[in-house]
Amino acid sequence: MPSRNIRIIGDDLLRKKSRPVENFDEKLHNLLDDMAETMYASDGVGLAAPQVGILRRVVVIDVREGEGIIEMINPEILSSSGSQTDAEGCLSVPEYIGVVTRPDTLTFRAFDRNGNAFTKTATGFFARAVCHELDHLDGVLFVDKAEELQKREEA
Repeated sequence: MPSRNIRIIGDDLLRKKSRPVENFDEKLHNLLDDMAETMYASDGVGLAAPQVGILRRVVVIDVREGEGIIEMINPEILSSSGSQTDAEGCLSVPEYIGVVTRPDTLTFRAFDRNGNAFTKTATGFFARAVCHELDHLDGVLFVDKAEELQKREEA
């Protein structure tokens, strides 16, 4: 499976709204597999299809809390509560980290790679990752919501 190139801030595609997935086929399965490989190779915890140049409502997340990768097709947040404020980074904004306030708990509905609907509740870091990745599907980057931004220090 080839790892895909990640689009970086400044690329107009990152600011466009993604279209829903209609076909749950081999092409979608290949995209999901490539996105997972790209996310892991980049040491990320989430990746949305627009970040690899595909304007479809597809997200992969693995916040490494024991559940493994979550594939979300046509996801939507049903409810949210509470708030958390913490630092975020993004594979598409490699030079900055920012402080962003997100819901602490949320419930979302999505489809898996085979077109089966599921509903899940996310809390803490997982909820933050879901919000962050779903924002990508609407052309929103964390820098748009950040209360403060800092340039990353080179390691």
